Amino acid sequence: MVGTSRTRTVVTALGGTALIVAYAVVAAVQILVWNPLAAIPGQDLAQIRSAAEAAGEHLAVMPVLIFLGIGPAIAAVVVVLAARGVFTDARTVAVFLLGVVAAGAPAYFMASFGPGMALADAFLISGGDHAAGSAVLYVASALAIAAMPVAALAGRSRPRAMPAQPS
Repeated sequence: MVGTSRTRTVVTALGGTALIVAYAVVAAVQILVWNPLAAIPGQDLAQIRSAAEAAGEHLAVMPVLIFLGIGPAIAAVVVVLAARGVFTDARTVAVFLLGVVAAGAPAYFMASFGPGMALADAFLISGGDHAAGSAVLYVASALAIAAMPVAALAGRSRPRAMPAQPS
């Protein structure tokens, strides 16, 4: 039974990690590609970066990737700990990793702030999102929040009623 429980926990950790990595990839592409292209229509990414640099602004890639890499790094640690048997309950792992997905929304906002402001300052536009990718990320985070109590309670048996005591 221990092998089955550990397998279930590791599979849960791997699935959650895949979701978190996908979230981080979409967030990075949204910040570094889709949003600049949507904000400055008619120019390709190289032209946008060049014009921003000429205006003294930098669409820095590494800070975005480092910041967005925190979630996948946390998830990878959870996979290792689950494989070593430190985490034995798949529900606990699921709820924790759903929390990491939920935390993706504020992480996305913080990672996108610098590049958004660089676009705003260089092109005199709004620094907000111009592409729809962020909506997908925010919906994914909201769904993760909604799924956390469901995952926490999944598979739990209902408490049995106590038999009546004779009077």
